Amino acid sequence: MAAPLVIVPIFPLPDVALFPQTLLPLHVFEARYRMMVIDALERNRRLAIVRLQPGYEAGYAGKPAVHAVGGLGEIVSCERLATGRYNILLRGEARLRIEHELPTDTLYRVVRARRLDDAEPAAEAAPELARIRAACRSLLGALSRPADLLDTALAEGQAPGVIADRVAAAVLPDADLRQRLLETLDVTSRVTHVADAVESLVRELKGGRE
Repeated sequence: MAAPLVIVPIFPLPDVALFPQTLLPLHVFEARYRMMVIDALERNRRLAIVRLQPGYEAGYAGKPAVHAVGGLGEIVSCERLATGRYNILLRGEARLRIEHELPTDTLYRVVRARRLDDAEPAAEAAPELARIRAACRSLLGALSRPADLLDTALAEGQAPGVIADRVAAAVLPDADLRQRLLETLDVTSRVTHVADAVESLVRELKGGRE
């Protein structure tokens, strides 16, 4: 059975991905998105983070193209500043795919979208998760960061897809890669790609590539 459709405002950003079960702090300063925050707080506190397509700059004030897959989030904290701007914290709820954009009289854009579910791994994910954990330990060591910095992301008892998402959000700098991972519903593939990517980061930091 297909997931139900949702109607949600979108916040298009150049290089940001909101993964489920992660937190994303944002500073909201444009008038249209300040109004979006106000309206969301009065409704269900939900909005979607979607990534702008390349070449968005020329049409940024209008309706530039966005990627079809984004992240649905709930505003879990909000601070209104004296300037009228907002600091908000979003908690990722689900991936979603935009079905179509709706006509609206608001300054911000609204879409009808469908939540996306993971395709759970058919095989045991433990070996790939072990790769991710080992690579994260090496990464933190190479960066001289606290060894427990990623303990929440890597904690036992979480679904493999959640671990992959949390690690991707925390440590992978490549925006194109994060978008591809957001679009990857097959958990086996996502976990493997995250393991490969973190291992690649470690190799680069240590001065060599395979």
